[in-house]
Amino acid sequence: MATETLSDLIAKIELLTAAVLSNKQTLGIEEAACYTGLSVSYLYKLTSTQQVPHYKARGKILTFDRSELDGWLKQNRVATIQELQSKAANHLVSKGAV
Repeated sequence: MATETLSDLIAKIELLTAAVLSNKQTLGIEEAACYTGLSVSYLYKLTSTQQVPHYKARGKILTFDRSELDGWLKQNRVATIQELQSKAANHLVSKGAV
């Protein structure tokens, strides 16, 4: 019987956590923190200032919808240089500058 190292056990727990989270639509505060990569305390701050979409079951228990978290994480997209150059070229063509 081979003994597992602590790092092996941690890797298995992380893998298991990812598998569980991938199938779960509603997340608790700790799961949401793990899912987003944010600390629990920072996530609490974001909920208290209403900067992240969340729910309060029975007025107290914080929950998060995974798809809403995905949308929140994907806001404020930064365009690539190629996209900006294409947009600038299209603007010049539409204004008759080229």
